[in-house]
Amino acid sequence: MEIERKWLIGGFPQNLPLVCEAAVRQGYVATAPVVRIRESVQEGAARYVLCFKGKGTLAREEIETDIDADTFRKLEAFIGKPLVTKEFKVYRLPGGELLEVSLVDKGLPSQFFYAEVEFPTVEAAHAFTPPADIGLGEEKTESGDFSMSAYWHKTRG
Repeated sequence: MEIERKWLIGGFPQNLPLVCEAAVRQGYVATAPVVRIRESVQEGAARYVLCFKGKGTLAREEIETDIDADTFRKLEAFIGKPLVTKEFKVYRLPGGELLEVSLVDKGLPSQFFYAEVEFPTVEAAHAFTPPADIGLGEEKTESGDFSMSAYWHKTRG
């Protein structure tokens, strides 16, 4: 189960400790239900993942399995569209939570930043109050049209 809240954000935070960063590419075999492939390169090492996501906004079923580079390339060719790119950075919040911030499709007219915090329970997600000084914008957790699969439809449709 994936439990997360999402916000728009104006850029990468400057006042939080950086935990890690990665270059990400992802694409969608299907969007209802979501079937996604993702390549994540961190410190020169690549990880390839096939992911299935169920319905929902705050909480939804998520199944991830690692795949090899050859399978990823075959699925990328099967999709036949440019993958979404992300500059992905993870920061530690004062309460210990991890803030994941992505710059999506840098350099394209559609580029934007968004942030996520994942939680162990729905109750923890509801109880979380983000620090005011990190510049989170509008919360998008319950916006049904705010997801990477919706973005995929708008930009790669």
